[in-house]
Amino acid sequence: MPTVVREAWTDERLDDLANRMDENFREVRADLRQVRGEMARQKDIDARFDAVIRTMQIGFSLIGAVLAALLALVGTRL
Repeated sequence: MPTVVREAWTDERLDDLANRMDENFREVRADLRQVRGEMARQKDIDARFDAVIRTMQIGFSLIGAVLAALLALVGTRL
């Protein structure tokens, strides 16, 4: 049995297509809003990690300076 190809679209079918497309685009927009929110939270987390790393670098630098000063003191007494 041959298939019938519809060459003309009725207004009703076009309206249905438009409504489905609008619904799908609303879903896509909602997903994009969610992704953007997650990206903003990720930026906040990255900023916190940067602050922790900066604090650790300063702390290790101070510990190194104190140890170098102690070694220098011990070295002069020997």
